[in-house]
Amino acid sequence: MVLEFKPQGIYCPAGDFFIDPWRPVDRALITHGHADHARPGHSRYLATAAAAPVMHHRLGDITLDTIDYGETRRIGGASVSFHPAGHVPGSAQIRVEVKGQVWVVSGDYKTDPDRLSEPFEPVRCHSFITECTFGLPVFTWAPEPEVAAQVNHWWADNAANGRFSLLGAYSLGKAQRVLSLLDPSIGPILTHGAVENTNAVLRGQGLPLPDTIHVTPDTKAADHPGALVLAPPGALSTPWARRFRPASTGFASGWMRLRGVRRRRAVDRGFVMSDHADWDGLNAAIKATGAETIYATHGYTDIFARWLTEQGYDAHVVPTEFTGESLDDDASTEADTAS
Repeated sequence: MVLEFKPQGIYCPAGDFFIDPWRPVDRALITHGHADHARPGHSRYLATAAAAPVMHHRLGDITLDTIDYGETRRIGGASVSFHPAGHVPGSAQIRVEVKGQVWVVSGDYKTDPDRLSEPFEPVRCHSFITECTFGLPVFTWAPEPEVAAQVNHWWADNAANGRFSLLGAYSLGKAQRVLSLLDPSIGPILTHGAVENTNAVLRGQGLPLPDTIHVTPDTKAADHPGALVLAPPGALSTPWARRFRPASTGFASGWMRLRGVRRRRAVDRGFVMSDHADWDGLNAAIKATGAETIYATHGYTDIFARWLTEQGYDAHVVPTEFTGESLDDDASTEADTAS
């Protein structure tokens, strides 16, 4: 096998490296900077040049080498290249070739383009290790312009009625996608520190984001009437958010497709927006690889693998410690709830 599944993570014996390992290893190839994929403690890291700034921001002074999309790197007996995954800026699928056999690890991916991430590119392979966070037919995403209209209409209506708009979105990727969809003429845009710190990193890479105001302990809500306040979901129920009253609360996530989840999150509005592929995107991406063998990770793995088997694939379930788009807040985004 080109890749094996070990307790530390996905391993390539020919190159003696791991891909997105969840336990400390010597050499780690990283698909993107989210905390379930880019973990601390590895001796050496390799990621795309576009993912490097966020990884340094989150992991500190690590030994990080970079690679451009499409560049081939020889590591031991393996040829490795990184290809756009469309998930967040800098995210990649990792292609590994050994003696003519090609495997691809998808990492997290999204097939519909957005305004910030490098568009997903299918990669031909013999075996494909795919996420399936939203691997059920109920999960379908509306076009971005439709979601943008929903968010901006909600914000404008709140502003017209003297309410703040408190919107929960994860600080790397989702928050910036939301920002890219906003109409700044409606009012000021305020950000939680975890979001603003990530904004600063991505702005430094040249990503176009609208002007935002960092909420600090000195920020007075009355000075920003009608504002949209963007924060990690976990911050919405803390004293940090209670200064913004009256307010309507919203949450941007693929999980908002499920009514029961919307009720449990106790928000006024759920906006169906995900940085992961929906059902059609997953199936289209897998078909485009030409792969015969599929390994399903993190998500509705059993159901999705059974579906793939029915479609004629050699499908397997691989347990990992990746979380996909979790309903629980990523602890790495929640470290700044006091600011």
